[in-house]
Amino acid sequence: MMIRTKRLQFSFPLLLSVFVAVVFLWTCPLSIQTVHAFSAPESFSELADQAKPGVVNIRTVKIIKGGSPVFRHFFGNPFGGNRNPFDEFFGPFQGEGNQRDFKQRSLGSGFIIDKDGFIVTNNHVIEDADQIKVILSNDKEFDAELVGRDPKTDLALIRIKGAKNLRPLELGNSDKLEVGKWVVAIGSPFGLEQTVTAGIVSAKGRIIGSGPYDDFIQTDASINPGNSGGPLLNMNGEVVGINTAIIASGQGIGFAIPINLAKGILGQLKDKGEVTRGWLGVGIQDLTPELANYYGLSEEKGVLVTQVFEDDPADKAGVKANDVILSVDGKAVSTGRELSSMIANTPVGHRTKIDLIRDGKRKTLTVTLAKRDDDQKAELAEGRDSEEMGIEVTDLDSDIARRFGIDANENGVLVTDVKDGSRAQDADVRPGDIIKEINRTLVKDRSDFVQLMKKYSDDENIQLLIHRRNAGYLVLKIEQK
Repeated sequence: MMIRTKRLQFSFPLLLSVFVAVVFLWTCPLSIQTVHAFSAPESFSELADQAKPGVVNIRTVKIIKGGSPVFRHFFGNPFGGNRNPFDEFFGPFQGEGNQRDFKQRSLGSGFIIDKDGFIVTNNHVIEDADQIKVILSNDKEFDAELVGRDPKTDLALIRIKGAKNLRPLELGNSDKLEVGKWVVAIGSPFGLEQTVTAGIVSAKGRIIGSGPYDDFIQTDASINPGNSGGPLLNMNGEVVGINTAIIASGQGIGFAIPINLAKGILGQLKDKGEVTRGWLGVGIQDLTPELANYYGLSEEKGVLVTQVFEDDPADKAGVKANDVILSVDGKAVSTGRELSSMIANTPVGHRTKIDLIRDGKRKTLTVTLAKRDDDQKAELAEGRDSEEMGIEVTDLDSDIARRFGIDANENGVLVTDVKDGSRAQDADVRPGDIIKEINRTLVKDRSDFVQLMKKYSDDENIQLLIHRRNAGYLVLKIEQK
């Protein structure tokens, strides 16, 4: 009896210990997995070894005729035009020259996308280059030809011939990329070829003021001048972005073009050497709470049509000024930039369904998109220069004139929004103001307004003659910051 009792006393602690051990072993893998998910990878070596053969160094030479070289650390505008949104961009370095002709040299990166020798890089790396040379990871050098480029998105496609055993990189899906995930950048910062850095995705959908198609991936992976055009890889070794820009004084802040945005553009460059974009033919602006309330909308969703260009697709389909566009082909839109991107990425000739609200009633119109021409009219629809000063305007019509108690035949444009911290706010421009003149030039409608703002955007000061309710006529001065 005593022996049995001793056995029972011994067995209970033993069983308890076994039970605890089983529970621990059952939960341990989950715990390890959880810790592993929030820890850095032990090594990026295998990924780097696999990807390096697909990354190239790009060297260009541009022969400048006449004038002396301007020695700066960076040159050129990665997105075309005269204004750089940042003082520092990847890649370009200037070389030596004489007082007449000199060779301007630049360095950049790129990556191979197929065995036929097609290579992706940034437009600002090869723009206006007289010579383009590609150095592979095995140090073999090839002359490259320009296949096509798209300044609007800062993408370019070049090609080398005669290279054997090329190792193209696999393109991933940037839409599935999550903030906080690890990414790896490979390129040639400061000419140091095949440099590998790692970090995380800091943000997605960043707008940096470079153009109408901003949609950048922000990363803290260390990237520097010379990384332009190089790949941003996920942990599967797939390209999820194309390294493009950095902020001048920002440490650990870099931007990459999402590969999903690039795929369609690269396909067009490969097939046709150029990019064609859909064109709707409207001027647009984002909805503000005030505008949403003004047009009787229950939610601040959609994009306001401020202008419809005569005989363009929207006009032919029956779209009218003051319509609020809610969706394109069933995809909801909440900002003008989002709408512009959707239309631009839709094939020319496509019959596009536009859902909108007009006078409180929902309508669906079918618009056959035309080819967008990057001319003055296209720029007018975006009104970028006026937006940079912080002013949003719309045309005056009988309904607006009635609501604001003004003459329906009065010339000018109505200020619908003034952005916080903008030059316009500093000048005391207010929503509800009617802009009559810009630098003593009559403003008849929104087209005049955008043209004049573009014309005087580089002037030191811009004078606005406005009519303000209960205050009469005022002259406001928008000063350069």
